[in-house]
Amino acid sequence: MKQILFRNIRQLVQVRTQQPDGPLRGKELQELPVLEDAWLLVEDDRIADFGQMDNCPDIEGTQIDANGQLLMPAWCDSHTHLVFATSREEEFVDRINGLSYTEIAAKGGGILNSAKKLAAMSEEELFQKAKQRIEEISGMGTGAVEIKSGYGLSLKSELKMLRVIKRLRRESNLAIKSTFLGAHALPAAYKENREGYIHLIIEEMLPEIEAENLADYIDVFCEKGFFSPEETARILSSGRDYGLKAKVHTNQFNSLGGIQTAIDHQAISVDHLEVMNDEEIAALQNSNTIATLLPTAPFFLNDPYAPARALIDANVPVALASDYNPGSSPSGNMPLVIALACIKMRMLPTEAINAATINGAFAMEVAHEVGSIQKGKKANLILTKPIPSLAYIPYAFGSNLIDQVMINGNWVS
Repeated sequence: MKQILFRNIRQLVQVRTQQPDGPLRGKELQELPVLEDAWLLVEDDRIADFGQMDNCPDIEGTQIDANGQLLMPAWCDSHTHLVFATSREEEFVDRINGLSYTEIAAKGGGILNSAKKLAAMSEEELFQKAKQRIEEISGMGTGAVEIKSGYGLSLKSELKMLRVIKRLRRESNLAIKSTFLGAHALPAAYKENREGYIHLIIEEMLPEIEAENLADYIDVFCEKGFFSPEETARILSSGRDYGLKAKVHTNQFNSLGGIQTAIDHQAISVDHLEVMNDEEIAALQNSNTIATLLPTAPFFLNDPYAPARALIDANVPVALASDYNPGSSPSGNMPLVIALACIKMRMLPTEAINAATINGAFAMEVAHEVGSIQKGKKANLILTKPIPSLAYIPYAFGSNLIDQVMINGNWVS
């Protein structure tokens, strides 16, 4: 049995003696349990034990002196699109020149641009590119990630994406969840035949996905110019028939009723939420659906930020994720996500760290394995450089404050 003992940890962060019953809400998000002057023992791929230094055990395995450093659970990034063919920096320039996201999409850019490039790429090349991105985000401290399809928009290409995600799950140390997002946009071939594409999703894509066990969730982009609440409801209902739980992209640019549709279909999370009204916040307040906020997307698009403060004050569970994708958030940098949540959405550092760890884990239904420091959970850990406090993480947003990352008990090189 491999043993690694961390000694003299300045602060052991996100220590939970008991697993929360569900995602943290309201004032619970401010409570981030910390153990001062601590030790933690890893055995193989699990957290075996921890405590304060006055009762530190003596072992024959590897010992690490973490003097002045913090040890915390790895980030849980519950919303990404990191399987894609190529970057889209030309659209970045278009936005600088004044075009909006929807205007770029209308002229064949955006999601349709990514779909065209992905269709031309082999599954092996797509896998190798996604593997590099997995290595990139794990080096920045991410230990669990949800990856969505949605740049295929055809039976062949959607299956290609989902097979790449399945292979990543098999070959990566990260905890990975897979989401089918065939309803990400209307492909050009179906521009005048919305019903035909929805039929393709329901009658052809979903049976193949079930047959190959390719997804955990189904998602829909419920937004003006994409899919209506009524279409979203049909697609989510069909996904449920094939064993896929609901998630919904909604309220990124408009308030159309997507939040209520998501709640009606017991969605695990509703994601984006940059545009919200009081009625929608109240609806989430009375549901079990997690509000997953993606601050790097409005940062990159120069759009309004989600009303995190109003959601938290209304007792809505909030998670933070990167939305890593080539068009609106080309970054999987979770420390930057946390910094933007504090700077632009007025979340406290403790709230943001909870939202990016334990609540992110709940948004992927992996909180029994990751997201906090508990005996028996996976040893997915971030060892910071010597820093003065937790608040220094979002405060020093331009600095790399990570010393080392451990995933499943193994160091990330």
